[in-house]
Amino acid sequence: MADLHFRRHRRLRTTPGIRAMVRENELRPNDLIYPIFVVEGENVRKEVPSMPGVYHVSLDYLDTEMDELESLGIPSVIVFGVPHEEEKDAEGTPAFLKDGIVQRAIRQIKENHPALTVIADTCLCQYTDHGHCGVIHNGYVDNDESLRNLTETAVSQAEAGADIIAPSNMMDGFTAAIREGLDRAGHVTVPLMSYTVKYASAFYGPFRDAAHSTPSFGDRKTYQMDPPNRLEALKEAETDVEEGADFLIVKPALAYLDIVREVKERTGYPVVAYNVSGEYAMIKAAAQNGWVNEKDIVMEKLTSMKRAGADLIVTYFAKDAVRYMQENNK
Repeated sequence: MADLHFRRHRRLRTTPGIRAMVRENELRPNDLIYPIFVVEGENVRKEVPSMPGVYHVSLDYLDTEMDELESLGIPSVIVFGVPHEEEKDAEGTPAFLKDGIVQRAIRQIKENHPALTVIADTCLCQYTDHGHCGVIHNGYVDNDESLRNLTETAVSQAEAGADIIAPSNMMDGFTAAIREGLDRAGHVTVPLMSYTVKYASAFYGPFRDAAHSTPSFGDRKTYQMDPPNRLEALKEAETDVEEGADFLIVKPALAYLDIVREVKERTGYPVVAYNVSGEYAMIKAAAQNGWVNEKDIVMEKLTSMKRAGADLIVTYFAKDAVRYMQENNK
C-alpha cells in the first residue's frame, strides 16, 4: 500500500467543520417560497387531508400565517385562492374579480406585512366549473380566448398589490399576452415568474385536493408537457425568455432535476423549482409511518434542487425546513 499514489478526497470530510468549509451548496430561508391556500368564509383553518401540515385558511387567519412566516425569516409567499363552488363558472370569472379571494388576500398581506414578497398564482382552474386552466370550446381548451381571461386576472392581481405574477396555465403565448397586458395597464415593473416548464405530472394529486381544481372531464395533457420530453422543455424556456419572463419555474422539481439544470445553464435566468404536493405528501406519509427520517430527507431533497441549479424553491416544507436549519445552527 505504501507505493500506491491516489487522491485522498476523504481528508475534506473528516470533521463537521471541514465539511462545512468546502460545502458547495447551502439552503437558506431566502431561497424558499411558501404556498398558501386562501378560502372564503370565516374562522377557517382546516388541514388538507392529503397534505398533513398544510391548511386552508380564511382571511381572518391570514395575518397569523404571515406573522409565522416573518418570524421564521421566510421572505416570500405564493397565494392560491379557493372560491365558493357556487361562484365558479365556465369562464373562470372569480379569478379576475376586484374583490376575488386572491385579490383580497394580496391587499391584506401587503397592508399588514409589506416586507413580504407576494406572488400571485395566475390560472383559471380553481375558478372554472370544469376545472380546466382555460375556456372550453367543443370539449377543447381554447388557447387564445383563454389568454384574454388570464391577462385580465394578472392585471387584477397586480392592481391588488402583487409583487410578482406567476402564470401557471401553459397556454401558448401566455407570457407575451400577460406581459403586454401588465405593461398596458401601467404595471411595467411587476415581474413575471412564469411556470415555464410544467409537466402533465402524476405528482399533482394532493394539490388538486387542496385547490378543488380536478378537471371534471379529460386531463391536462393537451397543454401541460409530456413527461418524457426534454428538448421541448428547453424550447419552452427559450420562448418564455423571448416573451418577457423574469423567472422560470420548473414543475415538478424532484423528478425533473435534469430539466432544472439544463434550463439554468441554457438561459442563465433565475430558475424556480416547484417542490410539488405529491413530493410533499409522499415524505409526510413515509415519515408518519416511521419509514424515513423526515428532517434528513427533506433537507437532502431541497438541497438537491439547489445543487441542480434552482435559485428559489416553492415548497410546502418551507416552515419545516427553516426550523431544521435553526436546529442545525444551535
